[in-house]
Amino acid sequence: MVLATGTTFADPALAQPSPDPGHSRRADDGRDQQGDRDRDGDGDGDRQGGDRGDGGQQRRGDRHRAVPVRGPVLAAGDAADSKAPTGGGLRTALGGTVQDKALGTLNFAVADAATGEFLFGSQEKVPATPASTTKLATAVAALALLPAEHRIATTVVRGAPGEITLVGGGDPTLTALPADQVRIGGAPVDRDSAPASMAELAHRTATALKAAGTTGVTLSYDTSLYTGPLLHHDHDAMNIAAVTPLMVDEGRIDPRSPDEAPARVFDPAGQAADSFAGFLRAEGITVQGKPARAAAAPAAGAAEIARVESPTIGRLVERMLTTSDNTLAEAVARQAAVAAKQPASFEGAAKAVTGELAALGVPLDGVVLTDGSGLAKANLIPPITLVELLAAAAAPAHPELRPVITGLPVAGFSGTLVNRFGTKSGANEAAGIVRAKTGTLQGVNTLAGTVVDADGRVLTFALMTRTDADPNAARAAVDRIVAKIAACGC
Repeated sequence: MVLATGTTFADPALAQPSPDPGHSRRADDGRDQQGDRDRDGDGDGDRQGGDRGDGGQQRRGDRHRAVPVRGPVLAAGDAADSKAPTGGGLRTALGGTVQDKALGTLNFAVADAATGEFLFGSQEKVPATPASTTKLATAVAALALLPAEHRIATTVVRGAPGEITLVGGGDPTLTALPADQVRIGGAPVDRDSAPASMAELAHRTATALKAAGTTGVTLSYDTSLYTGPLLHHDHDAMNIAAVTPLMVDEGRIDPRSPDEAPARVFDPAGQAADSFAGFLRAEGITVQGKPARAAAAPAAGAAEIARVESPTIGRLVERMLTTSDNTLAEAVARQAAVAAKQPASFEGAAKAVTGELAALGVPLDGVVLTDGSGLAKANLIPPITLVELLAAAAAPAHPELRPVITGLPVAGFSGTLVNRFGTKSGANEAAGIVRAKTGTLQGVNTLAGTVVDADGRVLTFALMTRTDADPNAARAAVDRIVAKIAACGC
């Protein structure tokens, strides 16, 4: 779709990041960066200060309770049902809200979701730092490249007699927790969103080994799927883990931690292998020595004996967007890279994402991507491109992209928007009728999503700011603009 241009359980000591000597890292910009750090504890900074970028859940007692005032979160958007606002009408409706000093420099775009027509904006084609709204690009590309039933497998294969290898397939959500203790954004999981279980993988492996008369093994683990740097340029061992195809509970030191940016282990792959070895021992299998890193035997000679699989790619995308999970975003980007036959690295993933967006007809003028999560300040995306991504995801022609829309947090109710559009923000009338992806880095606040206007028309929008103002003030100013768009019958 092309928009018409119109009016303008590990040892805590492992938390100190500094993996293999061959992998470089740089110090974090500082905790005040509020993360996009977009959460996963990955933090985008919007919760409390953060989107968590990532978006974690705050304690229930601290949440405000909003009440939806009208309309659905996502209407059908049939152009015949209602009339889209005009550029002039939006200009009048927004008035001085786009001049709020807390916004600093503002680039924005508003479009009609039904037709894709650009309606109104300012500097809409000028690239700006997207922060965690980068995840929209990652999500669209991954869903376009991968079949809807795609799941990420973690497998165990045989090697030489008495040897087995745990092979990482790129699933950071693999968990060592019992099913009833797993939480995503503070909430229990359902059957479709429940992550794969390390305990179940060990059980299946032990069953196969015992059937073959084996009760003792030497264990190795394979992380060869990914290439390139292990650490994100802005790695801090909190907002994002080391990026490896084998990990458990996203490399958290405490898998039950409710923190938005939890402490991560030094070596997620080693932690995962140790966890697997422990579960094997509990199943009656003797594991000799400590698991060692080693590539599995060539495919022809590496017989698979057990596997577990992640939720579908659509569910992973929804989780990634709702909670703004940086670690998961980098994993999803690498799944896209593998599908596009690019190296599973930061660079390869960026090429895969931009290549697929180009194939979808998304305008890429000025777009620069260096990661899949949005933690990198080097990323650049114009508002018009974010609006186009959302328009494609909402279009009837692309049902495979729908998890982009369903994964967006709901204003005042879920994910990284749970504490926004509140009664003190001046934007509470839009609570419940806005779905949007947040993005927060130091001095950067972005918001891109869908909103139902006063006439029941679904509009897409992207607002991107760079400001020295207090982050909470900047976010409230952004939310007030969206509320004005929602109130527009113009």
